[in-house]
Amino acid sequence: MNKALLLVAGSLAFVAASAATPASANVILPAPQVSTKSQDAFFDHLRAHCGKAYEGKVAMNNPASSGFEGRLIMHVRKCTDRELQIPFHVGDNHSRTWILTKTGSGISLKHDHRNADGSYDELTMYGGHTIDAGFDRVQSFPVDAYSIEHFVDLGLAVSNTNVWQMFIYPEVFTYRLTRAGREFRVEFDLTKPVALPPTPWGYAGN
Repeated sequence: MNKALLLVAGSLAFVAASAATPASANVILPAPQVSTKSQDAFFDHLRAHCGKAYEGKVAMNNPASSGFEGRLIMHVRKCTDRELQIPFHVGDNHSRTWILTKTGSGISLKHDHRNADGSYDELTMYGGHTIDAGFDRVQSFPVDAYSIEHFVDLGLAVSNTNVWQMFIYPEVFTYRLTRAGREFRVEFDLTKPVALPPTPWGYAGN
């Protein structure tokens, strides 16, 4: 009899515990996307310009290199909570798109380069990744491992110490590249939106 009473009591306790379990305990969720407060703020400052385009100018090109002649336009074209796509147009050259992605370990910057037919350029998807929290207006992207290997394969090992930076202030957005003996910087006027440029190469329908 005592054993029977114990079994009944145990069953009742199990039922009571199950009834007390909140429904939310059964919800299945993906792993959360995490980042620092300063990286979230930086991302949000840029995303606030989604759908707009701005004209820029080369503020530093030392030593001088060609390839940036013509009107310079950045277009904050596509934005999600995790990714920003920002085409960088140089005159009639629509080959470049900057891609900023929250990775859970910081922010990745990639340079998607395309040919006019939309196919991938030989030199594409290089870039860097943040290694610290940065600031809400400034983030730095030291060259990543893939890019170092890619540069070596293409005979561009001089770029293996690249550091990219982006600055987003109320009136100016700056894209900057530095390495030993090289600095390139473009500044965009955020106070005067311009007409939207053409679709970047390789992004038709996207």
